[in-house]
Amino acid sequence: MQIPDQGPVVVGVGDPATDAAAVRLAAREACSRGRVLQVVHAFTGPGDAGWGQARRAASHLVEEAVSIAKRSTPGVDARPQLVDGPPGRVLLRTSRGAVLVVIGGPLVEVVARAWCPVAVTRAQRTPSGPVVAAVDGSPYATLALRFAMEAAGRRGGSVYAVHVTEPEREAEGERVLDEVLARVADATAVRRRILIGHPGAALARVSRKAGLLVLGPRGEHVSGRLGTVAGEVLRRAVGPAVFVHGARRPAAFVKPGDDVPVLLPLTHT
Repeated sequence: MQIPDQGPVVVGVGDPATDAAAVRLAAREACSRGRVLQVVHAFTGPGDAGWGQARRAASHLVEEAVSIAKRSTPGVDARPQLVDGPPGRVLLRTSRGAVLVVIGGPLVEVVARAWCPVAVTRAQRTPSGPVVAAVDGSPYATLALRFAMEAAGRRGGSVYAVHVTEPEREAEGERVLDEVLARVADATAVRRRILIGHPGAALARVSRKAGLLVLGPRGEHVSGRLGTVAGEVLRRAVGPAVFVHGARRPAAFVKPGDDVPVLLPLTHT
């Protein structure tokens, strides 16, 4: 698996309580990568006389999110998209051609099944701590560390590889770190830490001070669904967390100034 490196950054909006944090993070990610930011709202309005009013309200919500993106990150190429369908299905479809999907709430099906990395944030603060990659024996550990190193490079910050283990098993944890670091080129600057305790709870604590926490959506022996540790981080993380997926097919390349072919453009009714 490879981390997608082409396509837009997509942010899903629809909940005013969490939209601002997600949009600000997505705008920073898009600008630092030189990518288009697609601001997407999945519209599931009523099929009766209230449809037009609901559609106008949804259009306003997306336009406001675009304004937040442009105010928080001047120069970002943010584009509104209003798409018919349930949020999970819409975001899974857009993830096929995206470099990153950002959401403000725990959409489990998106985090578990997306075709690209998914960032989840509720944090209103600007992330300022190190980038932390949580690694284990799963194939996702290598992807998580690579993503974390790239993110730290764009931010100009430090990166840590952490492994959570049980008491008296520190030596085994060190071997896990050795193996993962050996599989990633140019990892000599990565700092390493062994944490003792329950993995989900320990990583949730790490998220309080990390600028970004990066991990896989499932462990070594879980297939097709969100793993226990990832699920706990999704529910409890305070700071932004990225659940890393590898691309299973090439993503379409979209750069600022190009037309975005993935979704229909926003129209006011």
